[in-house]
Amino acid sequence: MAVKIAFFDTKSYDLESFDKENIGTGYEIHYYKDRLSVRTAQLAQGKDVVCIFVNDECDACVIDMLAGYGVKLIALRCAGFNNVDMGAAKGRIPVVRVPAYSPHAVAEYAVTLMLCLNRKVYRSVYRTREGNFKLKGLMGFDMYGKTAGVIGMGRIAKELVKILRGFGMDVAAYDPYPDEKFAAEHGVRLVTLDELYAQSDIISLHCPLTDDTKFIINSGSIAKMKPGVMIVNTGRGKLIHTEDLIEGLRTGRIGSAGLDVYEEEQNFFYEDRSDKMLDDDKLALLLMMPNVIVTSHQAFFTREAMHNIAVTTLENIGDWAAGRELKNEVK
Repeated sequence: MAVKIAFFDTKSYDLESFDKENIGTGYEIHYYKDRLSVRTAQLAQGKDVVCIFVNDECDACVIDMLAGYGVKLIALRCAGFNNVDMGAAKGRIPVVRVPAYSPHAVAEYAVTLMLCLNRKVYRSVYRTREGNFKLKGLMGFDMYGKTAGVIGMGRIAKELVKILRGFGMDVAAYDPYPDEKFAAEHGVRLVTLDELYAQSDIISLHCPLTDDTKFIINSGSIAKMKPGVMIVNTGRGKLIHTEDLIEGLRTGRIGSAGLDVYEEEQNFFYEDRSDKMLDDDKLALLLMMPNVIVTSHQAFFTREAMHNIAVTTLENIGDWAAGRELKNEVK
């Protein structure tokens, strides 16, 4: 019998990439536009696998429901798994993920945010479209010789390091389990978090969201940073305490911020809300700030990444269906 998959939070690009890669597998994919939640979990009845993305809700209650419906595998089509209650899933439903769909895509996007913030590209575009070609307020700084602080040293961070070193930047990195060989080969200084905060002109977040990293950027850590520091987050929204970030921007302690993720993004990101008033005061304020760029969790969004996500997700499901070792299982 064909493996039946309940595919939640489907977008047109998901359908296109997964249908293409599913040719020849025989998997029966049921696509649902709804996100997985307590309200929608019933759609998984009669399915073997649920396939979810970053904003699907897979808490203990949902996992209880999925187990009751006979679901045998949770397949994340992303790297992060903070939206899954791993304690509730343990010993009941294995969870697999896509650990590296395209580290290049995310690293390159982080640099895109840095350059746009530094050189005020977005403000310049708005001005010139209105016929204003003045340079006042558009001054940036040479990234050459400046210090970038990278929190986390996974695949994405390593690609970012290579790019920033190519710019001639000094790179300081923090990771509780650092790759010392990589650091030595690429001229990365391994430092403590406090040292990173104090030394960095730009801080880029590339760590997973865990109990230890939740709100790692907060009023306390911001107070330790260089005045005017740039903060870039292409990881998870809850790495940053939004109210503390806004206060840092108000006071000038933080010079600019590039956010591809947001603390409460599940209510907005990947949806068209252009005909509605934003009911999130913090997000509305960030969008109004001239030194902040907010984008809709798109750092991963390249053709290559979408291909890799589909291939790896279906391979994960294939490993489970064949009784093979789940090489990408979250444990």
